[in-house]
Amino acid sequence: MGIALAVPISAYAQESDSAARESVVSDVVADEGGLASIPVDASGIEIDPEGEDALANGAPFDVAGFSRAQKGSNRAIDGAYRGYSYLQGDARNDVCLVAVDGYAVLYVDSGALEERIGSGDRDAGLSWVVAYLQKLDAEAASGSARLEPGTPVYVTTDESFSLESEGLRFLFNQEYASGAFYVSVIGIDGSDVTDSASASHAELRYADFLDFAAWEEGTFVEESSAMDEASQFLAKLDWSPLWVTLKTTGTAIVLVFVLGLLAAWWSLRIPSRAQDIADSVFTIPMVLPPTVCGFVLLLLLGNNTALGRWFIDIGFPLIFSWPATVLAAVVVSFPLMYRSARGAFEGIDRNMLDAARTLGWSEGKIFFRLMLPLAWSSIAAGTVLAFARALGEFGATLFLAGNYVGITRTIPIAIYFEWMNGNTDVALFWTAVIIAFSFLVILFINLWSRRTTRYRLRQQEE
Repeated sequence: MGIALAVPISAYAQESDSAARESVVSDVVADEGGLASIPVDASGIEIDPEGEDALANGAPFDVAGFSRAQKGSNRAIDGAYRGYSYLQGDARNDVCLVAVDGYAVLYVDSGALEERIGSGDRDAGLSWVVAYLQKLDAEAASGSARLEPGTPVYVTTDESFSLESEGLRFLFNQEYASGAFYVSVIGIDGSDVTDSASASHAELRYADFLDFAAWEEGTFVEESSAMDEASQFLAKLDWSPLWVTLKTTGTAIVLVFVLGLLAAWWSLRIPSRAQDIADSVFTIPMVLPPTVCGFVLLLLLGNNTALGRWFIDIGFPLIFSWPATVLAAVVVSFPLMYRSARGAFEGIDRNMLDAARTLGWSEGKIFFRLMLPLAWSSIAAGTVLAFARALGEFGATLFLAGNYVGITRTIPIAIYFEWMNGNTDVALFWTAVIIAFSFLVILFINLWSRRTTRYRLRQQEE
């Protein structure tokens, strides 16, 4: 197997990084003494079923806790711009790799490596690091970019590493916020590397992370039954997206049901010209992209706006909180309920309503005793549609509430970020859950609506 590493810039201060890249050949590892060809046989690397741990006969160490960050974030962290940042997790890693178009930068904790190889060959140790990464990365790539054999790799043991020719600085194991560690890429001049107009522009692909370990042979490569694997998967699964989704959707559908009916009833009682304006305002979230809705809400309710500051002053910060997920779901699903209810109310014979008024019925009694029963089928359909829309809401929620595990991470958001982080099995599970749940709820509402319709017909016949 061919492993290609470039000269570590920190170790070869006398060489330019461009010259180092030109010197890259197959099976090359760089150390402080010079270049040495250290091929390794990676064919025997075994990966556990979860794709996180690996071992190999003949390797000086095993590895554990592999993860892949498909996408990072270019937002400020803890109030400061740190560059384009990949979230590592809640702890430092022994090995971090950032893949850039055409090459990669590899950070290795020299103390952790020496602890595993002892007085062994450092070059061979680095070769095994890359071999493990290539094998694990290929398993987690899911068809996207991967660490191919022969890719030039810059090796560094410094958590801050500058690639002068590219104008880039790589920052590893950075704890920008308490309990959260990141790998960041930023221009040496502090510029945004994702900006195509910047001199330090770079096409960042992904980031990989792992730790050194020592596994007994066969610890995790034994065959297990499908039932055992399913049990292990469910036991390790974070269930918080399900609870957040149920809580958010349940609250949102109650609010949408009430507000949609009231808005539909009120819009029919105002002058026709005012109806057109009200109808446009109530319906526009249905035709706008969810991201636009979320952005508009952020502009109106952000922490720097008058409304946002008012919510903060009363001790109820709205943005990036669970109520924000409810608000986003209500805004995008409300038009479906409103349009269904209004269409149903418009289809009711006005003579029936006038007859009820001549009998002395109040407007409230007419609404609950006459309009609602006659329009119930359409209202039920609107409820189903609004529920489905609230359940699948993604864009506005991400803008307004963010991605906070256990607080604002709903199932749609979890699907996206789990897939981007290479956890395809988790993304597929949540996809199946939301499809099954949506089907069952819609089926229940339809059956209940049909049953209530038949009951009203029997009552009318009697």
